[in-house]
Amino acid sequence: MRLVDSLENAASVFTELRPRLFGIAYRMLGSAAEAEDVVQDVWLRWQDTDRSAVQSPPAFLATIATRLSINVARSARARRESYIGPWLPEPVDTSADPTLGAERGEALEFAFLLLLERLTPTERAAYVLREAFVYPYEQIAEIIQVSAANARQLVSRARKHLAAGRHEPIDKTEHRRLLETFLDAAQSGDVVALEHLFAEDVVSLTDGNGVRGAARLVMHGVPRVTKFVASFAPRFWPGATVTFVEANGAPAVFVPAREKTGGALLVLDASRDGIHQLLWVMNPDKLAGYSK
Repeated sequence: MRLVDSLENAASVFTELRPRLFGIAYRMLGSAAEAEDVVQDVWLRWQDTDRSAVQSPPAFLATIATRLSINVARSARARRESYIGPWLPEPVDTSADPTLGAERGEALEFAFLLLLERLTPTERAAYVLREAFVYPYEQIAEIIQVSAANARQLVSRARKHLAAGRHEPIDKTEHRRLLETFLDAAQSGDVVALEHLFAEDVVSLTDGNGVRGAARLVMHGVPRVTKFVASFAPRFWPGATVTFVEANGAPAVFVPAREKTGGALLVLDASRDGIHQLLWVMNPDKLAGYSK
């Protein structure tokens, strides 16, 4: 009977902390599926732990989740070498899972998750724990097994690496308006209107992992991106159902495939200067949350 009570208590503690554990793992990995696997592994280890010796379950579980995520991130880099075309994070429908960004939205934005790929797994862990969950440096140091001074250096280094790729964000209302304006121009193939929407450094990335119709090259610059968007307008948009959704806390558009599986999710990275990135997710494995 004591064992049952112990497991019930363990389950209660774990359930309460689960959103934070998933939030750490997702920001670390950019994959909801991999984050779920990490959380499940944390649960299994929590069951096998001598919990009477654990002084702080939140700290203990966050440590396991972070260290497992670091290991997965290291192996993921090797796996992505065989990925077909550009790789993008797996988007999450934050309207269906508001707990993901409940504490802080930092390091959750879709384009920013892509930026985080520039960091080493350890730098990413330090940055996520500090900026998204406001862990003190001493605790970060204990989790990632470095000194407090090194933890500060890792976060500082991460900030510097990320600064060059960040843009001053626009609010949700302006983001939605820009997305609607882009759709109007893209669907009609209006080259002039598209050119006015794009920032000078605009790029278009499509994550399809070989799926039919997904561009495998990254398009750079206003002329090339404009030509790319206008060229597929006649075959992509006619008859398509366009649904406004939420992805990682921002407005996005989902276009389901005509054969009922997969489709395309479009996320914009934009600032007052215009659209910097068109991020198209077409890998059906990453669209399960939207193609229901």
